[in-house]
Amino acid sequence: MSSFKDKAKGNWNEIKGKIKEEYAEVTEDDLLFEEAQEDQLIGIIQKKTGKAKEEVKSFIDSL
Repeated sequence: MSSFKDKAKGNWNEIKGKIKEEYAEVTEDDLLFEEAQEDQLIGIIQKKTGKAKEEVKSFIDSL
């Protein structure tokens, strides 16, 4: 998940926008990111979208 952490630190606003475009069910409040909570964030996206964890991680890593 270090790729996610690196991306989140540098480009979080851009990443949030792309996540919201891909997963319309995810709200701004869902995307309040704090360091060391990436698993929790992925879980929220999973729950809202019904996507598999690996699919969500893969999407974020591709950004």
